[in-house]
Amino acid sequence: MNAESPLAARLRAARASLPRLVTLDAAQRDALVRAMAQSLREGADSILDANAADLAAGREAGLSDALLDRLRLDRLRLESLAEALEQIAALPDPLADSDALQTRPNGLRLRRKPAPLGVIAMVYEARPNVTAEAAALCLKAGNACVLRGGKEARRTNLALGERLRACLAGLGLPSEALLLLDDPDRSQLAELLGHDELVDVIVPRGGEALIRHVVAHSRIPVIRHYKGVCHLYVDRDAELDIAQAILIDAKTSRPGVCNALECLLVHRDHVESWLPRAAAALAARGVELRGDETALRHVPAMQPASADDWGREFLAPVLAVRVVDDLDAALDHIRRYGSRHTEAIVSRDAGACRRFVAEADASAVAVNASTRFNDGGELGLGAELGISTSKLHVYGPMGLEALTTRKWVIEGSGQVRHPDLLD
Repeated sequence: MNAESPLAARLRAARASLPRLVTLDAAQRDALVRAMAQSLREGADSILDANAADLAAGREAGLSDALLDRLRLDRLRLESLAEALEQIAALPDPLADSDALQTRPNGLRLRRKPAPLGVIAMVYEARPNVTAEAAALCLKAGNACVLRGGKEARRTNLALGERLRACLAGLGLPSEALLLLDDPDRSQLAELLGHDELVDVIVPRGGEALIRHVVAHSRIPVIRHYKGVCHLYVDRDAELDIAQAILIDAKTSRPGVCNALECLLVHRDHVESWLPRAAAALAARGVELRGDETALRHVPAMQPASADDWGREFLAPVLAVRVVDDLDAALDHIRRYGSRHTEAIVSRDAGACRRFVAEADASAVAVNASTRFNDGGELGLGAELGISTSKLHVYGPMGLEALTTRKWVIEGSGQVRHPDLLD
C-alpha cells in the first residue's frame, strides 16, 4: 500500500474536524469569528510588516498596479477587514432551521435542514483579505476551510493564518479546520485538485488563467468566477447627471476589481449632448477611452477600439465605449461580450428597465446604480467567498447561505414503505 502524501494527510485532518464543527451552536461559531476579528487588530503590526515585504517583492517582480492594489493592506484596510468579520458574526445563523414541518398522509413528518458543504478549498492570488474572510465565512457555516493563496501574498497570508488558527486552538477547537497551503509549487495544486474524496468544493478566485486552469484540471466540483466584464448602458431616457455619477464611480473608484466598469454603451441620442462631457470627466481622472467609429467622431481624443477591446477585462483605468441605436442593440452587445458578472442600465423608462433586468444575463443587474454594488459586503452578506458567474449551485456573491446545502429530515413512528413485505 502506498504511503499517504503529506498533503492528503493534512486534508484528511481537515475533514476529521467536521464532526466537531457541526456540534457547535450559533453562539460558539459567532464567538470564534469575533475572536478572529479581534486577533487581526492585536496582530496588526506583524501582519502589516509581512504585507510590506510582500509588496516590495511584488514591485521587484513587476506585478501590475491592479495586483499590487489587491495585495496591499494598511491600517484602514485591516480595520475594515476586522469589521467585515464582525459583520459576519452578527449575521443570522445559516444553519438555523427555517422550513416548516410538513406531515404526510402516512404520518411522516418532513423538513429540510441546512447543512454545511463540508471541506471548502479556496485557490486565489494576491488577495490577502480572502484569507480572513474565507476562514470566517466557512467556519461560521460549519465548514472546514483549505486556503491556497498565491506566492505574491505568501508572507501576509502566513501572518494572517497564524492569528486565525490560534483562535481555533484558543477556544478548544481543532486548528486543522483551517488549513493553509503555502507551498508555491504547482505540483501541490495539481495534487489538491485530485482529492475529490477529501474536498467537497473548490473556489478559484483570481485571474482568468488561474480559474480556467482549476476548471480544466479539477476532479472537485468548481464554483467559477472567470472575469468581470461589466457594462453600463445609458438609455435614451436616462437622467444624464445620474449616468455621469454612476459612470465615474463604476470606472474610477477602484479600476482593478472585478465589479469595475469595463464598457460603456451609449444611446445614439446622447452622442453629441453628453458623451464629450462624460469623456472629459473620465479623462480628467486618468481614464483612457477606446471608442468605436461613432464615438471617435464626437470625441477625437479617444483611441480607436480594437476587436479585442469588446469583452475585455482591463482591470485598469481603460474603458471601451460603443454607441448603440437602442436597448435591443445594447442587450445584443451584452449577450455577446458579457461575462455574467454585473450589468447596469441608467433609464427613467420603467419598461426599458424591466426588459434589461429580465434579459441581461448576469449575477447582478443594477438599475440606476453603480456596478460596484455587486459585492458581498454591499449586499448585506458581511463578506463573500467570491462572485460566482456560473449558476450551480450559486449565482453572484457567495455569502453564508451559499456555503450550505439542505438535507431532508424524515421523522416517523415506525412507518415502512412496503408493509406487504412484512406479512
